[in-house]
Amino acid sequence: MTPSPVPTTEAGAVAQLPCSGDIGPGSCDIDAGTYVVTSFMEPFEITVPDGWSGGDGGLGKVDDPDHPDEGAVFVGWWPADYVPTDACAWQDALVKLDQSAEAFVEAMTAQTSTASTPLVKVVVGDYSGFEFDHSVKGDVDIAACDRDKFCIHSSFSNECSRWYSNRGERETYRVVDLNGQRAVIWVAQFHPPINPELTREAWVVFHPPINPELMREARAVFDSIVFKSNK
Repeated sequence: MTPSPVPTTEAGAVAQLPCSGDIGPGSCDIDAGTYVVTSFMEPFEITVPDGWSGGDGGLGKVDDPDHPDEGAVFVGWWPADYVPTDACAWQDALVKLDQSAEAFVEAMTAQTSTASTPLVKVVVGDYSGFEFDHSVKGDVDIAACDRDKFCIHSSFSNECSRWYSNRGERETYRVVDLNGQRAVIWVAQFHPPINPELTREAWVVFHPPINPELMREARAVFDSIVFKSNK
């Protein structure tokens, strides 16, 4: 069932997310409802069911509230201005991108040590863009990567702000063209790191798949995002 919008003082208005700066499960509880986010040059609306938390950089939900360290899903949209050519050898090699959607897509799909699915054109509210899946390629030893991080992209030139902790992480990206300025949003599943020497088969034993119902819920939150043109 789609949750009802959160009441606001102005009739017909949509509330902004109540937490600023917080990202991920457990950081700030969010009531079920529809919210507006103003992180990009054009705002977007997102509809969230019960049990999600986060702030203006992303929202998430743990797989099992009784075991919050075992896994989670999240929808993120914090800045992604730098992309390393190699996700493993990334230190001092974060490349500044221009603001086009195409620049980010090209950098991500060409990134060494990662695998991307073919691009799909999408419409996200009043704007168009591209969608693709992104994951670790092969049996990369993340512990051998720069600073034990498998860096996907970053908000900074000298530090990684989005990385994978293990080979089981994967994401779906939507890169939206806001009239020449891009917006990057993604939905991901996350497990905490474990012995990187494990094979993929052994890794699954220690990290069982996240509940498919939760993954479907996360995808529904991701799909609810629509950008609204102010023009």
